[in-house]
Amino acid sequence: MIRRGLWLLGLAVLAGCGVDGEPVRPSAGASVGVGTGGVSTGVSAGATIGRVGVGVGVGVWQ
Repeated sequence: MIRRGLWLLGLAVLAGCGVDGEPVRPSAGASVGVGTGGVSTGVSAGATIGRVGVGVGVGVWQ
């Protein structure tokens, strides 16, 4: 049982450091804008693997 756990831990460490491919690069951002329509705020988060990126953003206008 301990040996299996060590194998899983080792695989997780190798995957996390990018040995099996390019590592995942996280990204995050925040913005605040003021315009004639009022104040707007936004946040975003994403991840990039090589040339492929996936992100999610949320904006709020007041």
